[in-house]
Amino acid sequence: MRFLEGIKKGLAKTRQELLGRIERTIRGRELDEEALEEIEEALILSDCGPETVQRIMGRIRERWKRGELNREGEIKEVVREEIEEILSKVDGPLRTDTFRPFVILTVGVNGVGKTTTVAKLAFRLLKEGRSVLLGACDTFRAAAREQLEVIARRLGVPLVKQKEGSDPAAVAFDAWKACLARQMDVLILDTAGRLHTRANLMEEMKKIKRVLAKEGGGPHEVLLVLDATQGQNAIVQARTFHEALGVTGLVVSKLDGTAKGGFLLPIASSLGIPVRFLGVGEGLEDLIPFESSAFSRALLSVDEEG
Repeated sequence: MRFLEGIKKGLAKTRQELLGRIERTIRGRELDEEALEEIEEALILSDCGPETVQRIMGRIRERWKRGELNREGEIKEVVREEIEEILSKVDGPLRTDTFRPFVILTVGVNGVGKTTTVAKLAFRLLKEGRSVLLGACDTFRAAAREQLEVIARRLGVPLVKQKEGSDPAAVAFDAWKACLARQMDVLILDTAGRLHTRANLMEEMKKIKRVLAKEGGGPHEVLLVLDATQGQNAIVQARTFHEALGVTGLVVSKLDGTAKGGFLLPIASSLGIPVRFLGVGEGLEDLIPFESSAFSRALLSVDEEG
């Protein structure tokens, strides 16, 4: 099944780090305090975050003291159950049929794979039978607009752009008007992500939101792209963007390139923002919907039943 294969592929490095350490720790031996400390270290190294690690280890120690845990499979199942319970709070597929046009404001710092994610999302929506228009709101980097032009041509979708240095909010408004005029289903806005001018960047994003909202143009989804390879730094980014813009959904990119996939757990427990998609490769088809049960099972190498 393509869906499960994608999650297993994306979590391969994280699974090797976390599961490998747990298996090496407990295989052929009874659970003791030293083994518990090694399991805790494995969770920490997967960037699960201190609160999450404390929660999982608390459950393991509680059941160990009651004599309920000894075998490898029992311990993995406890870890899986806790991870799934935490992540179940951020299950939430993206629905684009509630407004027309449905406006998606895509945000994130430079280098996280934002424009690539826009391409993958557009490709996915097209396959679902939705019509898509792209808006090039990063008016400061010529390379960003050029990349989006290539994507638009490749996918055969219209693109609205303006000259370098134009007001990004004006581009967003023009793109929304074009979407209305053409009676299209979804507008995806690609935006700038300049870290060194974070305050100005946030004001720029807020202005785009205000202009669209004033005309009744959403945005209906503020989609934050996070680079999984950044681990704990991605959590800081999520908090910053959420406080400024009210993020409504997350896309985790480059999941296949890191052993830090556990960073989703502290984001889920502290911010509770729905995770929409996982980026698990370079191809247009390598954007898969997030599902907490499949994620936790793939992370701990538990086969999906049925």
